[in-house]
Amino acid sequence: MGKLREKISGCYRSMQGARDFANLRSVIAIARKQDWNVLETLASPIPGN
Repeated sequence: MGKLREKISGCYRSMQGARDFANLRSVIAIARKQDWNVLETLASPIPGN
């Protein structure tokens, strides 16, 4: 997915932007595999913080 994103936009603006995108895609993929509601998962607080 990262390579597709890079091809669509041309490049990431920063390394941190690439990391943020990868983390977000990872959370979404896990939520889908676990059959969780993706929007609720993204809106929920991070455990331990």
